[in-house]
Amino acid sequence: MTYLFPKSFPRYQGQKNSTMTAALLACTVTVLSGCASTLPDQDSAQHTDNTPLMSGLTAVTSPTTTNEWYQNGQQQADRRQQQAANTGMAKNVVLVIGDGMGITSLTSGRIYSGQQLGMDGEEYHLSFESLPYSALIKTYNTDLQTPDSAGTMTALMTGTKTRAGVIAINADAERSNCASSHGTELHTLFNDARQAGKATGVVTTTRLTHATPAVTYAHSPERNWEADSLLPADAIANGCQDIAAQLISSDLDIALGGGLGMFVPEADGGVRADGRHLANEWQQQAGHHYVSTRQQLLEADLSDGEWLGLFAESHLPYVEERDENVPSLTDMTKAAVKRLSNNPQGFSLVIEAGRIDHAHHAGNGYRALKETEELHQTVDWLINNLDLSNTLLLVTADHSHTLTLAGYPTRGNPINGVVKTNNEHGQPLSEPSRLEDGQTYTSMNYRNGPGAVSVPRPDITEQEALSKDYLQQALVPLESETHGGEDVAVYAVGPFAHLLGGTMEQHWIYHLMRYAMTGEAPEN
Repeated sequence: MTYLFPKSFPRYQGQKNSTMTAALLACTVTVLSGCASTLPDQDSAQHTDNTPLMSGLTAVTSPTTTNEWYQNGQQQADRRQQQAANTGMAKNVVLVIGDGMGITSLTSGRIYSGQQLGMDGEEYHLSFESLPYSALIKTYNTDLQTPDSAGTMTALMTGTKTRAGVIAINADAERSNCASSHGTELHTLFNDARQAGKATGVVTTTRLTHATPAVTYAHSPERNWEADSLLPADAIANGCQDIAAQLISSDLDIALGGGLGMFVPEADGGVRADGRHLANEWQQQAGHHYVSTRQQLLEADLSDGEWLGLFAESHLPYVEERDENVPSLTDMTKAAVKRLSNNPQGFSLVIEAGRIDHAHHAGNGYRALKETEELHQTVDWLINNLDLSNTLLLVTADHSHTLTLAGYPTRGNPINGVVKTNNEHGQPLSEPSRLEDGQTYTSMNYRNGPGAVSVPRPDITEQEALSKDYLQQALVPLESETHGGEDVAVYAVGPFAHLLGGTMEQHWIYHLMRYAMTGEAPEN
């Protein structure tokens, strides 16, 4: 089997030449025996130098179709050809956030998850990476080149870019200035959902009052005002309310995560100075229910009512540090979908794997990989249990981190291990690679953070590198590793997901969700 490829694509002019260009493009993927029939008559279609068209083509033998990589590529091409745009209305919208899950987190996360299954890892796919539509998303805030979670989540949930550190208010307000924030509150996706008669919910592995989940129900000029004791006197005097108190008075149908300390008074081990026990206040409202352990959540009758679950004083523990009382991200997601699916009009749900971000800030690649793996497993459940014909499912990150992968490790090298490379013949070496200083190094490293080391660098053993507490080496010493400023990925399936493509502004994601859910263009 042979294919025709033009040696060059000369320039043409006029309508006839547009036809010729299209024919040449079609010819590059047409079998030789049928290619000539797709071309315009040579008498009426010549190169600008009067050379006959067919003399500009050369025959190339096709690759063998028994090669597994070739077959895999063909299968992917076939699946893409069968892909059809879904222009129906979205009964449900599910937005999944891997907080801090940048491109390098995706690459290292997929390799790690694959290696846990006995694979080399590089060929593996995280569940959401197989969704049919994707794009790159720009993440900057209006005042920061490298953003924070409050501003980026506000963009995703409101369709409006804003400052770093503010919760669902626009950039006209100053951060931490309560008086300036009045009248700057932004309409959110959950407002749209409730106006359409849909249920709403949020699930997170962080405190429910933390920046990303807070944007779904609160408005504040300061992300750190999670409890009343954290508000300055002038903010209280000017009528600003803490984030936990706003959750208690919200219209959420279900909210599951951590952060109990923000809801209870100091006398009960919390941080509230006003003496209010907001968890009790929630339960005292008609139809409201409260759970605090995994078992209570699994046994709950989620057929109706409003549900609050607080499973830790602060953030939920990292995956491998949870006991039987703490639900997984998948546990909470299943419960939320069960409750929200009882609404005949559908629902809007936000799910956050928030501790990916925290592990990166700590310079701890292993825990970031484990949290990413949990998100992968949760989305796999969503893909297999939601009706994706009427559910718009999007998976993205709010921002990136400074994690890097480098060093030419051999195929299948443990992603968080010491680098072993190949010899000059492409065969893997048994001994770790060493840099000019004579020391070993790892694939995963950070641009900055607590893992920074001075010269001379220490030698790293494989056992040390694979430890769950190992901090990857960093270039610039900082107490906490920073966010990264590069684009992040978004993956999607469902109604109007086909509108994703190219490199897009982050706040546009809201407009896609709103249009898919309501069929209406956003208000000015």
